[in-house]
Amino acid sequence: MKRSRRVKILATLGPASNDIKVIEELARAGADVFRINMSHASHELMRETVAKIRQVERTLRYPIGILVDLQGPKLRVGTFAEGSVMLGKGETFTLDASDLPGDKTRVYLPHPEILASVSVGDRLLLDDGKIELRVTATSPEAINTTVVYGGKLSNRKGVSLPDTMLTVGVLTEKDRADLKAALETEIDWVALSFVQRPEDMIEVRKLVQGRAGVLAKIEKPQAIDRLEEIIRLSDAIMIARGDLGVEMPLETVPGLQKRMIRMCRRLGKPVVVATQMLESMITSPVPTRAEVSDVSIAVFEGADAVMLSAESASGSYPVEAVVTMNKIAEAVEQDALYQGIIRAQATEPEATAADAISAATRQVAETLDLAAIVTYTSSGSTGIRASRERPSKPIIALSPKITTVRRLSIVWGLHCVQTEDAISLEDMVDRACSIAYVEGLARPGDRVAITAGVPLGTPGATNMLRIAFVGQDGAGGS
Repeated sequence: MKRSRRVKILATLGPASNDIKVIEELARAGADVFRINMSHASHELMRETVAKIRQVERTLRYPIGILVDLQGPKLRVGTFAEGSVMLGKGETFTLDASDLPGDKTRVYLPHPEILASVSVGDRLLLDDGKIELRVTATSPEAINTTVVYGGKLSNRKGVSLPDTMLTVGVLTEKDRADLKAALETEIDWVALSFVQRPEDMIEVRKLVQGRAGVLAKIEKPQAIDRLEEIIRLSDAIMIARGDLGVEMPLETVPGLQKRMIRMCRRLGKPVVVATQMLESMITSPVPTRAEVSDVSIAVFEGADAVMLSAESASGSYPVEAVVTMNKIAEAVEQDALYQGIIRAQATEPEATAADAISAATRQVAETLDLAAIVTYTSSGSTGIRASRERPSKPIIALSPKITTVRRLSIVWGLHCVQTEDAISLEDMVDRACSIAYVEGLARPGDRVAITAGVPLGTPGATNMLRIAFVGQDGAGGS
């Protein structure tokens, strides 16, 4: 298979799409990476889903990435004696350590870490921000608040803390068990929810030990405050606009999205835009015009990937949602303004041989109108560098490691192929030209640019650029 677009599509699997036939349909329609949400999946279901995806991968002979999304700390209030209460503006309300059923004046808060962390003046947002409380007094046993925005509060509604840095780590015991099971299943990416600080990433990286890419979900104001540090410690990030839009003013989210995409591109880290991209397609076969515009903006901005959540996991039209997202991406990338916008966002390469070679390769490929750029990449870093330049020419990423090939399926513009390591420079050129020909990205007589590290097989040591002709049989020649 060969995509006609550069941006990648993540599709979340769930009750509507867990069948192997639907997974194959989604992959054929355009899904490059599948997401398994551990908020709704058991270890057994996760393993079954991974096995189905790998079977589809073998059928299609096309690498597919798998991302396991850890639930993270789910903060919720307790229960009420009558199931719910109405809170009025200006009333007082207490969240405390008593597990008795709640009433109009108080409710159980089963999270001692919140009781230990909040300060007077902090906001507490309940039920996705529909209710806002302001802290007036704190103790180890209770938080006293005033209702700023009232409404109906029912059992086990979520609690968000936009002004509070929790003193505990981001990984729960459930997350640790889920992470262990996911790594044993040999998934490609693990997503960490509710990241607040760089230390959260360090903790997870120690546990993962390079067995999967670590993706930080940016959905807390505290993460925005230390954004660059978190991105540098991540292998990729996700702009999780749902919780971000609850804990921060909604009108600031589009600007933050642009800022994060550009920062990730500068730092050479893949970035995924997520949440409500085609939300109406959960129940409708067609999206709203605003949703089409939203997806288009992410593509114009140069995001590596766009993601579907409930649209593909539990909606009525999972395949149609992927088809629609694919069509939008293709239309944007063929727009006359697209290349100019992408080029205007380019950043200067780092002062390293590998970055300089990648920048030069893009310029050479476009100046000489080459058919494609072929990168040999063991660890994946060369492929990511080639992608960072956002060239107008196709990029073929070749690696002997299937783990690298699958992990790169989230990265903008990379057509990933597993192949044996080249044994010589001549073999490297022949192999690159032959694969470009077989994959339909170059024809006899075309030229391709080839980048690699010499000595061959040295991870992260890109230091060579070669231009080669594709021969009649697909073999290469200088």
